[in-house]
Amino acid sequence: MPYYFAYGSNMNPARVEARIGATRRVVPGVLHDHALRFDKASRVAGIAHANVAPTPGERVEGALFELLRPEQIQLMDPFEGYPHEYDRHRLAVVTPEGAIEAWIYIAAPGTTAGSLKPAREYLAHLLAGRPFHSPAYHARLAAVEAVTGLDEAALVSLGLSRHN
Repeated sequence: MPYYFAYGSNMNPARVEARIGATRRVVPGVLHDHALRFDKASRVAGIAHANVAPTPGERVEGALFELLRPEQIQLMDPFEGYPHEYDRHRLAVVTPEGAIEAWIYIAAPGTTAGSLKPAREYLAHLLAGRPFHSPAYHARLAAVEAVTGLDEAALVSLGLSRHN
């Protein structure tokens, strides 16, 4: 079966189900030798989306979804901005059952920038992934400085809404 590893806002299982339908299951996973970054430029100036970057010795914790059908990954593509905003890669994700190869979206070249911060509403989706995090990793996410006070038009542009 195909797998999809979420480390950003799609760690929220309800968000994934709304986007691609039901999945077989979701388990905690770790992407080794990578680090979580908030450096993927969004459509709103100064606002970041999550990204991962190769970094020896670091780890990214997230949710590994076992898809019901291979084409579900293609249903996720528009939400991830593939192929222009993010590239889709196959990498090994370590789970309690061992390493599993999974699809992972990584920011496309030329789409990242420094000095960006996530929107509070976006970060809330990452924090909804708490069941897939160690306590220390979740605490690190909770401590990320986020931008507050975005208007509804900006939130809609980011694929977020105060009504979610």
